[in-house]
Amino acid sequence: MTADIVSIQRPVLHEQVASRLRQMLVEGQIAPGAKLNERTLCEQLRISRTPLREAIKMLAAEGLVELLPNRGSVAVQLSEADVQNTFEVMAGLEAMSGELAALRITPTELAEIKALHYEMLAAYTRRDLSAYYRLNAAIHRCINAAAKNPVLTSTYNQVNARLQALRFRSNQDDEKWGHAVREHEAMVQALEARDPGALSRVLTSHLNNKRAVVMEQLRSQEVQTMQRQGNAE
Repeated sequence: MTADIVSIQRPVLHEQVASRLRQMLVEGQIAPGAKLNERTLCEQLRISRTPLREAIKMLAAEGLVELLPNRGSVAVQLSEADVQNTFEVMAGLEAMSGELAALRITPTELAEIKALHYEMLAAYTRRDLSAYYRLNAAIHRCINAAAKNPVLTSTYNQVNARLQALRFRSNQDDEKWGHAVREHEAMVQALEARDPGALSRVLTSHLNNKRAVVMEQLRSQEVQTMQRQGNAE
């Protein structure tokens, strides 16, 4: 369920480092609010500090990392209000992507999404959350790409980057994970039917359900933190 730490090859090194760090942030190997320890990361990834710092700058531009003057960098930790507001915007972007994709998708694009969907179902059956999430995210990106609106895609990618870790963790409840899979099956059916309204509705519902799970998790974590603090006192 986690990214393996292996030596990274030299070509476009900082981009490969950024990809690895992004996965570590999404999968919780680097916790929200945690400082990115450059020495430790260099040792884990077997790289020098220059490509690491370039990668961190890329992630900061995506909103995944916050750069602190003279204090290094930390993984972004969103407040409840940040999460609520970002999911609201993301639901609208997903709905627009679905509506346009249903009207504009090509047979080749539809076949690719269906292939990814079947791979995702196999990962779900194995309870391989890491593979499932990678394929899930690819399906959403393909739907967005099928909308064929570069402005929409640029905005979608920017907003979605802030929610990746939260969306990953929302599938750790088995019942809710199963419900998300059924929603994905409805997405494929709506695409096959070229039904913009149906796809827009299921994508909106899908994001709203994710938001509800995430908010529940955040509030539960807050209660647990307060209880630990009370016990420590």
